[in-house]
This record gives sequence, C-alpha cells and structure tokens, in this order.
Amino acid sequence: MKSLIAFLRVAVHEMGSWCHASTVLDLKTIEHRVEHEGMSFLTITLPSFGKDLQKGLDRGYVAHDLWTGFRFRGGLPVFLRGFLELVFSPESGVLLDNPSVDAIKALHQITSMFAKVALPCSDERVRAAIDRYVECEQEVRTSDSRRSEVLNSEFHDVGRVLFSEIFTRIDMKVYEGELIPKHGPGATADRLRANAKYNQLEWTTRLDKYFPFGEFVLPNWRYWSVLDEVSFLEPGDERPVRVITVPKTLKTPRIIAVEPTCMQYTQQALLEMIVSEIEGDDFLSPLIGFADQIPNRELAREGSITRDLATLDLSEASDRVSNQLVRLLLRNHSNMAGAVDACRSRKADVPGHGVIRLAKFASMGSALCFPFEAMTFLTVIFLAISRDLNTPVTKSLLRKFSGRVRVYGDDIIVPVEHASSVSSMLEVFGLRVNGGKSFVNGKFRESCGGDYYDGHWITPVRVRELFPQSRKDAAAVVSTVSLRNQLFQAGFDRTVEWLDDLLERILVRFPEVYPTSAVLGRHTWDQPTAESMSSSLQIPLVTGYVVKSKLPVSKLEDWGALTKWFIKRGEDPFDDPDHLLRAGRPVAVDIKLRKASIR
Repeated sequence: MKSLIAFLRVAVHEMGSWCHASTVLDLKTIEHRVEHEGMSFLTITLPSFGKDLQKGLDRGYVAHDLWTGFRFRGGLPVFLRGFLELVFSPESGVLLDNPSVDAIKALHQITSMFAKVALPCSDERVRAAIDRYVECEQEVRTSDSRRSEVLNSEFHDVGRVLFSEIFTRIDMKVYEGELIPKHGPGATADRLRANAKYNQLEWTTRLDKYFPFGEFVLPNWRYWSVLDEVSFLEPGDERPVRVITVPKTLKTPRIIAVEPTCMQYTQQALLEMIVSEIEGDDFLSPLIGFADQIPNRELAREGSITRDLATLDLSEASDRVSNQLVRLLLRNHSNMAGAVDACRSRKADVPGHGVIRLAKFASMGSALCFPFEAMTFLTVIFLAISRDLNTPVTKSLLRKFSGRVRVYGDDIIVPVEHASSVSSMLEVFGLRVNGGKSFVNGKFRESCGGDYYDGHWITPVRVRELFPQSRKDAAAVVSTVSLRNQLFQAGFDRTVEWLDDLLERILVRFPEVYPTSAVLGRHTWDQPTAESMSSSLQIPLVTGYVVKSKLPVSKLEDWGALTKWFIKRGEDPFDDPDHLLRAGRPVAVDIKLRKASIR
C-alpha cells in the first residue's frame, strides 16, 4: 500500500506541474482517506469520482448531485479543485468555453489509475454478483413475456435485411458439413484441459444431429470402436455450464459461464465461420466488427470533435440477450438455427442457487456470446432508427449509416439524433443502457478502450497489479515494467524515474531496449546500446530478464493426436514441436536472467 501511495504522490505532483495546479491538499486528502478507507478509496471511490467528472463533461455542468462524499466550496469540490477550476467555473460549476484538455486528462488519469487493479472482491460482493446473475435471468424471462408479437416481427424483418445473405451462406455450409471444430484455450465444465480435450468422450444427442461425433471428433471411421466408450447425453442429462467469478475490479467480479468441452468445441466452429463471413462482407463489415477495435475508436474520436456521434455502453450485456431474440434472427435458416441451438447450453450450475434453466442466449464463456450479442444490438439499433425515420429498413437505408453506426460487442456508436430512440428501444428489448458510460451531449466519448475529449486521446494508463516486492513476484514485475513503459510513452518523466528506481532495486539488470524486444527493459527515445553481438545470428544482444513460462505436461497420442492434426488450421506445422507432450496455459510465470536480442 505504501508503494502505491508513493507512486500516486509522484504522478499527481507531476500532473499538477503540467497544469500549474497545486496538489498539496489533494495528496493529504488521498493519504488521509486511504488510511481510513483502505484500498477501496483508490479502487472504488476515486473511479466513482472520475465517472461523475465524465457526467459533468457530458451534460456541461456539475452540481452537488455529483461527487457525494466530497466537500464542496462554491460550485466545485475541494478535492482536486486545482484541476477542476481549469475545466468548470468555480462559482457556477458550468463547463468553461475552453476547458483545459491537460486538466481533463490529468483528472481522468488520477481517478482511473487504480480502477482495474486485479484484486479479489470480498465474499459479500461476490455473492451479490452471483445473486444479480440469477435476478437478471428472471428479468430476461419477464422481458420475453412482455414483448409484443408486432415488435418481434419487426425485429425479425430488420434482422433479415441485415444478415439473411450471410446466414444463407452459413446455412448451406452447415448442411454440407463444412464446419471445422476446434478447442478453445479456456477451462471447461467437465474440467478437461489442454490436450485432454482431444480425447473427449462426452457428447450430447442434440449435438450429434448437426455435429456427428464420428465426423467431428474421430480422425476417421477406422476408430469407430471408440463410439462404444462415448456417453451420449439426452437433453435432461446434459452437463450445465459452471458459473464462476474471476477478478475484474475490487467493486465487482466478472461472471463467466464455463462451457462443457463438447459445446465449446462446436461453438468454435460456428464462431469462425460467422466472423469470417461478416468481416469479409463489404456491406456488413463497416457496421459490425469482432476482431478490430480501431474503427470504433476512430468513430469515438470523430464524435468527440463533431458531437454528431454518440457512444453507448450496455450493462450486463451478454446476460441480457434473450435466446428468443437469437431464434428470431435465425428463423428462416433452419440448418444454422439448429446447429446454434444444438451447441447452446440450456442450464447453468450457479453457486448457492443450484442448477437453473437459462432464458439468456449465453453468458460470457460461450464462443457464440460475442457475435450474437453484437448482431442482436445492431438489429435493435436499426429498428429504432427506422421508427425514428418512419421508413422501412432497406439496404439503401443501411448504406446511408455506414460510418455512423457501428457495434463491437457492447460498445455502440450511433448518430446523436437517434441516440435517445436507440437507448429506449434497447431497454424495450430487455437490455440496459449504462448511463454512466454512455455519452451523447458533450465532447467526451469512450469506446473500445479509447477515451477522447474534443479529438484528444485522454485514455488513462492503468495499474493492473500491485507492485512487486521481489523478483519472485514475476507477474507483478512484468505488469510494472509494462506500466513503466506505457507511462513513458504518455510523457510521465518523473513518474517513470520513480518506477525505474523501484524496478532497478528488484531486477538489478534493467537495460534500455526496443519495444519489440523480449527483454524486460526500459523503452527510450534514444537508440539502445547493445552489450555484444551474437556470433551465430549476428544480432545485437543485451543482458536482462526474460519471461519464461513452462507449459504443463499434457501427453496426447493415438486417435486424439491424429484429430489434433486434422483440425489444425493452415499448412504450416505446429509452432511447438513438443505440442503432444506439453500444452495448455502456463501454471506459473517466471523471469530468467539471460542474454537476448535488444530488438
């Protein structure tokens, strides 16, 4: 804790120097409140202060309904007042005609710096998140029951205009058996890991209709005898997804639904085809994306300048997409609909609540969650726009909004004039717009990890791990080196010097390197100096710490090894020659001192 406070003190003082703002009282307030409130002041209270700042930027003024828990003097809080006075009028709280972008960036940095430190939540907060997951499930059911047939029909019609062509192509590929499955990298509900997944012997009768075990798991029919060992589960006996929590912020954990191996394996086949078809489609790719966040960021930057584009964010996005909506999207494509439904888990094992039946399409953890939530949101968006314009959705209408509407997961860009209607329509469909992270009126915009004010990049550099105490804290060392280099790129000279002192005491060898080097080193504007040259490779070398991770033992042979080869993508051999002996995610990360390329 002391090292974090010392780090924050240097960073706040440096930002105060940038803006010619006094930070003496601010630092005393931070130290006093951390002493009494602990880590939660940095990870919860400060980020809440930052969110209220964003609300003020969006609506054009601040008042006493914001920043509760902080003392006001006149129209602004006393805390961070030196920065706030460069943005808002100290008497009225109204946004200045020409607010200081440096001050806005400093405020955003100070308040958001510790928002996403990877720390476990309290048991109480974890239980509350799990309870909320179950409540959300009931709300999805309620929304389904209240939605009119007229609205469902309109949703289907808009979805047909948007996706019918690519769905038709996918439908035919499903019918002709052109899907190629693959295993995902994560955990599974049946606890198979790494290479063990290739020897899966649990399948469902629903899957076998569209993904026959003999064709999708066995390398060829020579191994037909393996079918005698397979457990084919009827719908009532299927394994539920396993609901778990993983660290997200100290305020709330992230909820993941871990899929059974067989479901994950077949979902990946559909995911690959859906993403390939949409991103290769000249008509759809400007409107929706899955792999590249840059288009969303560029539109957010544009919106921060012109104020013509709004950025919307959804709460509990994946858990609020109803399975009924996905069925409406796929209603005219029976083969694709059948395959999607077959690899959708219908039940979830929720801690403290037992096994429940799911009304949502899928939670995070399903490979199909991300694409279908995005397609659902895009359909609702254009349904709202068509009602606004009192015109049917046609290809011609959609082309007019290319470059003005875009969806990436739950990050949504829409024209400002339609933002209210879109938000209302999303709510009608059981989705929840996060007002605290949606921006329509001012010059602040946020999308896909890019924060902008009036065209300026103000995205904060975040602390992700507590600072290391020794070299044994390998993950913390790696994270802190990354933090140091991000702050270097952002121009935090004094803060970088403080981190350099910390890291040099721990690492001893902390050389200057190029950003592409594997060595944990310092990025610099100067040309790094090599210590020696490799006699065999003729590349410049430097001595430093390199991340070393060892994959767990996971031996694979016989028919499972052959299947792994058959479903491999591309013609090149496997990168790791020992992939049949070791596989999966590293159980631990270590750093080792050695000579490596400076580049």
